[in-house]
Amino acid sequence: MSIQSRHSPIKIRNMTLEDIKKVVQLQKAAFPYMAAEGVYWKPEQLKAHLQIFPQGQFVAEYNEKIIGSCSSLIISLEPEYKEHSWKEACGDSFFKNHNPKGDTLYGADVSSHPDHRRLGVATKLYTARQELAITLNLRRIIAGGRLFNYCEYSKEFSPIDYVVKVKRREIKEPVLSFQLRNHFKFVKILPNYMKDPRSLNYATFIEWKNPHFKEKS
Repeated sequence: MSIQSRHSPIKIRNMTLEDIKKVVQLQKAAFPYMAAEGVYWKPEQLKAHLQIFPQGQFVAEYNEKIIGSCSSLIISLEPEYKEHSWKEACGDSFFKNHNPKGDTLYGADVSSHPDHRRLGVATKLYTARQELAITLNLRRIIAGGRLFNYCEYSKEFSPIDYVVKVKRREIKEPVLSFQLRNHFKFVKILPNYMKDPRSLNYATFIEWKNPHFKEKS
């Protein structure tokens, strides 16, 4: 899959093996707090993603430079709003939970380079995921979203109170606000989702329902 509008120099396409080294460097630049904890994609993990589910791995290219990426897999979550960690959803960093017969696209990761964050990169990657879910007739997309600024408010608010204030636009939260603008709905808080010093390991369970989904007979 390759997407490029006539008004944008950004090209969204499927990741290839040749992109792996660049995506690793992108991860380190995009997530410095997590990279310091050793939490970023390793080359062997990205290679496994391409072997397991190549359609679900995207990069954003700008002037022949990779400035964004996203990784996805197909799962079945039972019950459908089950509390889970990132590892439980994905299986592990090698996406061992990928299930081609599942009904849900799981957003494992989205990254954009800090020097190119006002070009709509993440929005284009989200759109690519939504188009993939429609093409594959998947019922929905879900993910665990980082509460990027929660560490600055944790002494004042519980995670759910923090989310309420973000939804009311009383607190600036770059990740959740972006997801809500891109038609995702907040479902609930996921504690102990992943090791993340900014979010204090909390995440939001977010969901986008495919409006074109057709029940399989």
